[in-house]
Amino acid sequence: MRYRVAVVGAAGRMGRRLVANIMADEKLVLAGAVDVPDSPFLGKDAGSLAGCGDAGVPVCGDLAEVLASGVDAVIDFATAGVAEAARQVIASGAAMVIGTTALTAADRAALRSLAEQGGRIVAANNMSVGVNLLFKLVKDAAAKLGPEYNVEIVEMHHNRKLDAPSGTAVRLGEVVCEARHWDYGEVVANGRGGNVGRRPEREIGMHALRGGDVVGDHTVIFAADGERLELSHRAGSRDMFAKGALLAVEFLMHSGAGLYDMQDVLNLK
Repeated sequence: MRYRVAVVGAAGRMGRRLVANIMADEKLVLAGAVDVPDSPFLGKDAGSLAGCGDAGVPVCGDLAEVLASGVDAVIDFATAGVAEAARQVIASGAAMVIGTTALTAADRAALRSLAEQGGRIVAANNMSVGVNLLFKLVKDAAAKLGPEYNVEIVEMHHNRKLDAPSGTAVRLGEVVCEARHWDYGEVVANGRGGNVGRRPEREIGMHALRGGDVVGDHTVIFAADGERLELSHRAGSRDMFAKGALLAVEFLMHSGAGLYDMQDVLNLK
């Protein structure tokens, strides 16, 4: 059986890679492609836009239209309207994979509510298998290394990224805080400037770099007197995010209701 999958934001850079990877997957079939209502790509074939040849799936501006045709899952990496899209998807009976890095507290509350009502949702700041392994390694390191190991997080992305720090960098900071029982809002210092004084032990330095076409680099540094441990991940292609999202779709096809993340998908908890 091949599962029918639709992509929201199908005409964007990430959306096109999702389309391409779905078309190449033997277990999935591209069943819908959605973009913003004023997109210049409406009516264009999603497969052709992705450079994969005709998929027979035109890009449309109405998610409800795609859901009405019958899909098993929807993948959404968009940065706006995620909660409303999830409401429509769950109401249709389909599963939802969310890869946006800009979820608000209200978005997360809405997703939890939808999951409690029977929705099947995977939401993660980063869908990469390697990054999710990095989360686990950072958590283990933060728990094992004492407070004398200062923590700094450095991330770099392309010059068109809208949010800073990245959702992945924020999650890395949250992982450190969970391991050390710190409050993220109290200990994170977003960049430094001027005479900031001596660095306290209970602090996480957060640094966002932007430039060129960098897909995504993240490094967590644990620095103590005499040694330094650095855990890094560098993304060379958006395909790594797409492949993780496809794993999430397959996970949801065999899961009950709930709000999951990639740590659940990869059995890293």
